[in-house]
Amino acid sequence: MSDSHDAAAALPSLPVFLRLAGRPVILVGEGEPAAAKRRLLERAGAMIVGEDDGVARLAVVADDEATVARLKARGVLVNAVDRPELCDFTLPAIVDRAPVLVAIGSAGVSAGLAAALRQRLETLLPASLGRLAEALHAARPALRAALPDMGERRRAIGAALASGGALDPLGAPALDDVAAAVSAAQPATGLARMRLRSHDPDELTLRQARLLAAADVVTHRADVPPAILDRARADAERIECAAPPLAPATGLVVDLAMEEER
Repeated sequence: MSDSHDAAAALPSLPVFLRLAGRPVILVGEGEPAAAKRRLLERAGAMIVGEDDGVARLAVVADDEATVARLKARGVLVNAVDRPELCDFTLPAIVDRAPVLVAIGSAGVSAGLAAALRQRLETLLPASLGRLAEALHAARPALRAALPDMGERRRAIGAALASGGALDPLGAPALDDVAAAVSAAQPATGLARMRLRSHDPDELTLRQARLLAAADVVTHRADVPPAILDRARADAERIECAAPPLAPATGLVVDLAMEEER
């Protein structure tokens, strides 16, 4: 197992979505870089203030390092434009399908790459994505009544949204009765055993990647690398064990083992 695959388990930063409407954010600097950040902050509803504001806890600085240092000394989290080594947080490229937002970041390493990925995703994600999200939100009371178990409900929603499912977000989902579409979905359950030929997560087959992403529980041998385990949902339980489980838990259990060398 290479060091690069071990390192894949660590996040360079934690992606978060901040509600800035009506909240002060410091913006320091002039020129187009500062103007671009101003436009972005104003789209998020932030109140743009100067360095002397004593309430703001976030700042975007398109200025010299002295300004960055002064703000950090006050406990303000700073985005230093084009200087990733000075940033406490970075601002991603955004695909807007409100209320769905897709943020692409590179930890400040390459804004150009993030922008290129955003442009590619703009062509892939349909304009109807926001309407699908709103329809799912509106269907929550009906779904809770039809599927009171949270795990069962999550699996049914996942199956409906899967590729080829009734609510496939990249297809043409019918939004007239979302609750019925979810209730009729047939999520995968039971035990799926996967034998991996490589430590590289990019060499997972499409079926393996889909099963891993849908798993409720991931059981695995000790030599399965973190980079593979990270392809499962963050809230999927992970259990290291010497052998596959005899009795699968409720939902989908995916068991991972490296294929033996011959």
